[in-house]
Amino acid sequence: MSGHFLIDLPDRTIDLTPGKGVVIPKGTMHRPRAPEKSVILMVGTRGDRSHRHGHRVKLRRLLLALAICWVCANLPAAEPDVPVGDWKFISGNDNVTLYRRPRSGPGHYESKAIGEIDASTDVVHAVLDDVESYAGFMPYTAECRVLKRESDSVLTYQRITAPFVSDRDYTLRVRTSSKAGEGGTSYFSRWETENANGPPEKRGVVRVILCEGSWWIEPAGPRKTRATYVIYTDSGSAIPGFIKNAGSQIGIRKIFAALRKQVREPKYNSPKN
Repeated sequence: MSGHFLIDLPDRTIDLTPGKGVVIPKGTMHRPRAPEKSVILMVGTRGDRSHRHGHRVKLRRLLLALAICWVCANLPAAEPDVPVGDWKFISGNDNVTLYRRPRSGPGHYESKAIGEIDASTDVVHAVLDDVESYAGFMPYTAECRVLKRESDSVLTYQRITAPFVSDRDYTLRVRTSSKAGEGGTSYFSRWETENANGPPEKRGVVRVILCEGSWWIEPAGPRKTRATYVIYTDSGSAIPGFIKNAGSQIGIRKIFAALRKQVREPKYNSPKN
């Protein structure tokens, strides 16, 4: 909150200044120290085991709620604008490898996730294209409908609801291209906000201005897909960076888990797919 705070880890030292924060995983050896007078806010668990479990569940729900804006991966923070940088490895949990890089603009950071899905690219594409069903399987998606399907794109409205925060909504234009190859068909879908062509703003719902990203799905073997998800967004809320970053990791992994489950639905597994 004020001053200068350092946390020594086995392989590096984290340098914290006002407005910044960090999550130290349980069991990680670390040494906090302050080279000058500092004031910090520390969040931890205490009490009996059931209390700690309830605290962790509530914290995970809060982080996920802050993460979702299709996934709301990057919320504004008090960090200066910087040019696009190199991708940096963040984590590799739940068979999803997460990266992020700095980007100029209100989102500040762009996130990327790569993971494999046990289904053909045609099936995965069919799931992603089934926008009308998102409310039934995508995390925290309360409403999702197609406004218009055109020859080269789809215009869709989405509303996200989650505990602790106001609902978010936006209208997206999604464009998809495909390329056939020996191992199967690769698909590339890219979206960006197009709120001017969607429903008007609703009272009590925060309108998301920036939400752009992509899915790249490519064959990775017999009935196996390598999926790459990229997201750059600003949800319109001033939430501390250390919370948004931890929440985005949880949210992105939830999306991959939802896709891995949904591809098993019989309606997507036609003879064509």
